[in-house]
Amino acid sequence: MSDVTNTWNERYDTEEFVYGREPNAFLAGVSAMMPPGDVLCLAEGEGRNAVFLARRGHRVLAVDASAVGLAKAAQLAEEHGVRIETLTADLADLVIEPGRWDAIVSIFCHVPPPIRRTLHRQAVAGLRPGGLFVLEAYTPAQLEFRTGGPPTVELLMTLADLREELAGLEFLQALEIERDVVEGRLHTGRGAVVQIVARKP
Repeated sequence: MSDVTNTWNERYDTEEFVYGREPNAFLAGVSAMMPPGDVLCLAEGEGRNAVFLARRGHRVLAVDASAVGLAKAAQLAEEHGVRIETLTADLADLVIEPGRWDAIVSIFCHVPPPIRRTLHRQAVAGLRPGGLFVLEAYTPAQLEFRTGGPPTVELLMTLADLREELAGLEFLQALEIERDVVEGRLHTGRGAVVQIVARKP
């Protein structure tokens, strides 16, 4: 088991949902744009976004390196009377089947750039025509706020990089903004984020 996996398992090993039980506000706000069907949630952790989407009628696969986090995701789904699939996997090893997904969701999925670039290329290929890619992540400006997210700039994202990595998608929304993030104990306060909604032609 990698050091990163151990870190996340330790972070999630509490009865508290450290990023809260409610969905990411940006995802909730754009969810009506998502086509019905199969959704892949990357770095899904404790399941708040996957369960929200399952409650909206989507078939959801939640992927995370932490089995502890995904066990809490399954618990949350049960509490809400919905079903999600879970897959414990290092995102460096994840293979996204081409043309498989109606939507792919990446909320605060911060991984090293080489892994991120490969993951995003796979995500573009993995969407069905008309499929949607939804992303929110912290930008380098987040280092000034220190209200959540990685403490190193290489793990943060810029809109310019994401436009390049997600080439082949039509960008419907693409912003770098500051907003108040209120998501559990570990994401609360002013944040600098990039937000993307992009469609596969």
